[in-house]
Amino acid sequence: MKYGMLIDYGNCTNCGTCEIACRKEHGIPLDEWGIKVNEIGPKKLAGTWEWDYVPVPSSLCNLCAERLAKGKLPACQHHCLAKVIEVLPLEEMPARMRAIGSKVTCYLP
Repeated sequence: MKYGMLIDYGNCTNCGTCEIACRKEHGIPLDEWGIKVNEIGPKKLAGTWEWDYVPVPSSLCNLCAERLAKGKLPACQHHCLAKVIEVLPLEEMPARMRAIGSKVTCYLP
């Protein structure tokens, strides 16, 4: 089964637990990352101020394939305090994206 990662960045709080969990799970050094939260804004678009935090996986991310194989959640998803990261089968992604709304992005390794 193929998986992808959905990120509801409209609700990310920039807590950084996804970054820490990933780094600890995979032994990633401090100058690299498997997932990193980027800050976008504040910016004014069409008269509305926006300020978003967007978790972005790097090429080191394999969606914690070892954890998935054991029936566990990926480390970033398991530790995300705002529950904005979801790894799910590809065929479930379109319906879940529609349910989340406009501030969603996906990652396919």
